[in-house]
Amino acid sequence: MENQHRKIKGYRELDEREIMAMNQVKELAAMVGDIVESMKNNGACDQRWVAIGATDLQKGFMALTRAIAKPEFF
Repeated sequence: MENQHRKIKGYRELDEREIMAMNQVKELAAMVGDIVESMKNNGACDQRWVAIGATDLQKGFMALTRAIAKPEFF
């Protein structure tokens, strides 16, 4: 469904600059995700710290997307 975000409460239309920023964040998150995945498959890495790093990075990227989207809810 096109423009389905219009039917979800609390979301708004993004302007062109915001869309560009959102796409940059999403692209960078995908690249970082690939690095994290390779570290998960690397037996030489301490997997506790890999998991902590992955969680913190996910929270950081989510914070960046919320900074751009500025949702109207908690």
